[in-house]
Amino acid sequence: MTTTKDYSQEQLAAQPIGHWSRAAADLVIGGLRTALAEEGLTQPHWWTLNHVAGAPGRWTRPALTAKLAPYDDQHTDFEAVYADLTARGRLTRTADRLTLTETGEAGRLRARDRNAEVHARMREGIDDAAYAATIDVLRRMVANLGGDGDLP
Repeated sequence: MTTTKDYSQEQLAAQPIGHWSRAAADLVIGGLRTALAEEGLTQPHWWTLNHVAGAPGRWTRPALTAKLAPYDDQHTDFEAVYADLTARGRLTRTADRLTLTETGEAGRLRARDRNAEVHARMREGIDDAAYAATIDVLRRMVANLGGDGDLP
């Protein structure tokens, strides 16, 4: 476990939220992307596998693209992601609905476990109450600045 120096509430309250939220986001996203790359996946691959697994037979390509595109910061060609996952035997399309194959589900589970390792490292020394309070503060800041503060 990493140790950090203790600071007073006044010192912490004077810190720039933009710096700390960006540093956290960059490290979390970078860690997740690295973990996914070990499975030959990108975040959009992961999102696709996870959404299709969570609602088998529900997603068409256009509907899933519409759902995922707002989270994408890489200008992803989702049709290329679907084609890649299909070519790799992880995804099939039946009656215009996307379905995971056994290979796709196995890869999704491996990726999930790798992501869980990143989340566990990130949450070392942070209990559920502190984590929940942090999420609540960040979502309220987003809403205060005109963004969507609802949970995804």
